[in-house]
Amino acid sequence: MADLAEAPGALDGVRVVELAQWVFVPVAGALLADWGADVIRIERLEGDPYRGLATQGIGTDSGGVNLSVALANRGKRSIALDLRREQGRALLDELLATADVFLTNFRPGALSRLGLDADTLRQRFPRLVYARGHGYGARGPDADLPGYDSSAFFARGGMAHVLTPPERDYPISQRGAMGDRNGAMALAFGVAAALLRRERTGSGSVVDVSLLATAMWTLSSDVLSALSGSEPRAMPGRTGGPNPLVGTYRTKDGRHIQLVFLEADRYWADFCQLVGRADLAADPRFADLRTRGANRDACVAALDAEFASRTFEEWKDLLSGINAPWAPVQAVEELLTDPQVLANDYLGEVHVEDGSTYRLPTVPVQFDERPPPLRRAPEHGEHTEEILLELGRTWEQIGELNEAKVIP
Repeated sequence: MADLAEAPGALDGVRVVELAQWVFVPVAGALLADWGADVIRIERLEGDPYRGLATQGIGTDSGGVNLSVALANRGKRSIALDLRREQGRALLDELLATADVFLTNFRPGALSRLGLDADTLRQRFPRLVYARGHGYGARGPDADLPGYDSSAFFARGGMAHVLTPPERDYPISQRGAMGDRNGAMALAFGVAAALLRRERTGSGSVVDVSLLATAMWTLSSDVLSALSGSEPRAMPGRTGGPNPLVGTYRTKDGRHIQLVFLEADRYWADFCQLVGRADLAADPRFADLRTRGANRDACVAALDAEFASRTFEEWKDLLSGINAPWAPVQAVEELLTDPQVLANDYLGEVHVEDGSTYRLPTVPVQFDERPPPLRRAPEHGEHTEEILLELGRTWEQIGELNEAKVIP
């Protein structure tokens, strides 16, 4: 088997020109780079504002590698251009002439002013896959509004509403970039499909993904309830549904175990035998799904007492003996040593030229049971001269571009 670093990427030979900032669309570019694409990131002379964001101790407030930027831009090359100047805009056109994909999250108005709208570029480059990420979609009255994941995905998309307990006065806050990274997966999937379609038809496509649509897809069950004319129901409490074997139970040391015995009658007898409670299996109140539902409170109370008799580790060891769906409720920190995470390489290591390393989550998609090798994110404008040389510029011409403030 070929060495991981030498194995061909699924998108080797594909060139992506990315004109984007912050998280959503840049993460899509990083995923395409993971799969082998040559992603050329266009940054303005002052750099992507995301480079300056302090967040959760993993941005500029990290005191070391800016892991937020590293995750969103790994494996790319960066060129800094002033697109407001004619020479900078002409250089972008030269890059687009070599590109298979144009990836952007600039708003429609800005793209039109730069002559980078879909109609213009598709007319000039009919094989180009034009992929864009939006807050609210490509059409409609709010198509040109700015949208971040906490606004377009979490707030307007219904996520905050359905996830906030009714007793709270204010909606809960989301975790960092939840909508951005989910939308990025959808956008990378759309680009891959458009490239396949181009191979079959010879023509490029326009690919659109919005954070609003991503939220609706994520909340499909609630959207289906609304479509059927019923108000989406609040999710029951830890064991609030009719099946007591779907719920969370507290252990002796204050941790929790999640049971997901959707086929409860299939697992009930084996579970009772496993925990040494044949009396529960024999109790007519708990004989089947119907009777356990009718006597839900009593069944939950019995399970509460049983779970409270053993520690978290004891329960994990005991439940490993049953072929049924359950899981420990883990902290994020515990994922770093979870044997399944390690066995499947869900965390990867980036090796930097100076010998240092840092770890990042790998893309969820693997080819041939392997994650792609991780490469570091570029510094702002790091590859400007390299890319200009590839476009045929001489060092003298590059110096002139610098003096004209087209490049840094």
